[in-house]
Amino acid sequence: MAEKRARSTREAPSPTAASVAEGIEPAGAGDLATALPASLTIDVELPAPVREQPEDEQAVALVETGVDPSVVQAGERGTTVIELDDDALQAVAVAPEPDDDAEAGVPPLPVAEGVYSRRDMLDGVHQGPESAAMLTADRLIEPRRRNRTAPEGWWPAFVYAVTFHLVNLGDSARVRARKELDAKIATAFEGGARFVPVLTRKGGVGKTTITTLLGMALASVRDDRVIAIDANPDRGTLSERVARQTRATVRDVVNRAPSIQGFTDFSTLVSRDETRLDILASDTDPMLSEAFDENDYNVVADLAARYYSIVLTDCGTGIVHSVMRATLQRADALVIVSGGSVDEARLASETLTWLEANGYGDLVRESIVAINTATQGTNLVKLEEIEAHFASRVREIVRIPYDELLAAGSVISWRDLRPLTRQAARELAALVAQGMPVRRGV
Repeated sequence: MAEKRARSTREAPSPTAASVAEGIEPAGAGDLATALPASLTIDVELPAPVREQPEDEQAVALVETGVDPSVVQAGERGTTVIELDDDALQAVAVAPEPDDDAEAGVPPLPVAEGVYSRRDMLDGVHQGPESAAMLTADRLIEPRRRNRTAPEGWWPAFVYAVTFHLVNLGDSARVRARKELDAKIATAFEGGARFVPVLTRKGGVGKTTITTLLGMALASVRDDRVIAIDANPDRGTLSERVARQTRATVRDVVNRAPSIQGFTDFSTLVSRDETRLDILASDTDPMLSEAFDENDYNVVADLAARYYSIVLTDCGTGIVHSVMRATLQRADALVIVSGGSVDEARLASETLTWLEANGYGDLVRESIVAINTATQGTNLVKLEEIEAHFASRVREIVRIPYDELLAAGSVISWRDLRPLTRQAARELAALVAQGMPVRRGV
């Protein structure tokens, strides 16, 4: 060890001021190893760096003026208004020339008792307890720990894990697209429930199936309540698309309307599936179904509007029965169902013509056509031509692909559907949600 110390010392430069200060006489290169001590410690005290504040910053600085939380109030459009007294307003005025300011010797503005800023605490101007307003996220949370949400997607998640959460590539493109679609579906509405009729002039094209898929896609994403009402006066089958939990129908809602005081009473009359979609069945007795008219629908719709944000209406076959008028008067968006055959597409187009002729032209232009490709004849026609026709009349067109679970005509399980089917239903739900006014009357 002594040999290594001597070798390193021989390579040192000529005697320094420190060695002279220690009382060591200068020696030749050969005697330097024996002249220096075994270890040498030098303490140098450097002046602390001082940052001079530019004049333009000094002119508008408010570090000497505290803000009283009692005078802070919310302004319009999310702004914050702070009322300052005359002394504080003088602080934000343009400062005089440096020579004049030095000659004037203006003292700092006095700080009101109990009113101080974070800068006062750091500068030692104020001594005392801090206010709760000083406990901000910027002060308490480390920047690296503010946004630590783990990314989704196998590759971003893998990189995030192997780097011990130091590298966050963000969500994958597929996950970002899914979240964007979720955000559209989850659009919040103000001013009451939104009504969406699903209709067509021809039966057997999958109107009830489309209503169920649309309701499931909405309910699986949204935090509020979604209900689908079977308003078919000819004994609809909407309630057969979910596991039925009650035998109640729209007739029971009409009869019990005066006694329904809250959602708990109403929820006993509907069936709910795994996506939280509520289904209100139609009358099973054909004689009673014929009696379900415009007034009955208004009673059911008024009650549903109290407890639900979105009300889907599975309209009956045709468009001339009495319930249709009440349905269209409440409509905020419209879904027209078409099959993939020639006559189904033509009847769907005639439905749009009838609506335009009866004063619903604005509703038609913002409506959506759902083409059910599971109907017979789809493989024999040019779906692109059908879409091109409807594109000239409505806002959007969505294809619903063939799915064995839908073709069975039984209970629909959302998680058992094909991914393409769920994606098509989600796109339909997003278009419906985006097409309705966010605020009532807009």
